[in-house]
Amino acid sequence: MLEDIHTTLPFMKMHGLGNDFVVLDGRMHRIDVTPALARALGDRHRGVGFDQLALMTREGLGDVHLTFFNADGSLSAACGNATRCIARRVMEETGKTQLHLTTDRGNLLAQDMGGGLTAVNMGQPQLDWAEVPLAREMDTLELPIDGTPTATGMGNPHCTFFVSDAEAVDLPGFGAAHEHHPLFPQRTNVQVAQIVGPDHIRIRVWERGVGVTLASGSSSCATAVAAARRGLTGRTVRVDLDGGTLGIDWRDDGVWMTGPTAHVFDGVVTAAFLAEIAQ
Repeated sequence: MLEDIHTTLPFMKMHGLGNDFVVLDGRMHRIDVTPALARALGDRHRGVGFDQLALMTREGLGDVHLTFFNADGSLSAACGNATRCIARRVMEETGKTQLHLTTDRGNLLAQDMGGGLTAVNMGQPQLDWAEVPLAREMDTLELPIDGTPTATGMGNPHCTFFVSDAEAVDLPGFGAAHEHHPLFPQRTNVQVAQIVGPDHIRIRVWERGVGVTLASGSSSCATAVAAARRGLTGRTVRVDLDGGTLGIDWRDDGVWMTGPTAHVFDGVVTAAFLAEIAQ
């Protein structure tokens, strides 16, 4: 928590296409996010509620360093929609139109695209089995799992199933069953993807440590990469999620993701809430 547990904890609530976040600003004051704090804040009934929690700090040489936590308290190296939301916030603070962000995934570039849209370069996809990672050596293009999904790393593992009708899939059951598949030692995000056209994909997302989510930036990137690798689409696609649409462009310098962001409200976690977690 904070250095002084009796103080309150300001936060921002943001979302990208309904993929929602609690953002803590640790650039001026140290904030230690424990798994217990992340779980308590992520509780939609007794806390604030989020898909991911993001902590902003001044580590490294970038404009801001980001650390991400899932709602179950586990760490995630990447969160594309949260990265875009925070990039937009920092651009508004500083007047910059380009930012250099650092994460456990690596260095990410963000750019103001105008019209309320923000783009982030999520870096090169990880296509080797050991990078995803998978439990043993194999071709990541078609895994030996019913449905022959594709595995892709975007700083976090992804398993993409291409289906004829994404709406027909029982996503809660399907996602939960595959998140813990033994081929994924770090668990996996699960996408069911329907090819609408050569530049258009419809996907639904199950996030590890979260569950069904309205949108996921890293899942959109992973799905676009998987579709291009399998020859189902080109490298520039529109991705329709339950919460809205992202533009994904797999370029030579990485996978660029573009979409809208929303800063919903600011709030304060009470000292009593923090003290209860610390007990």
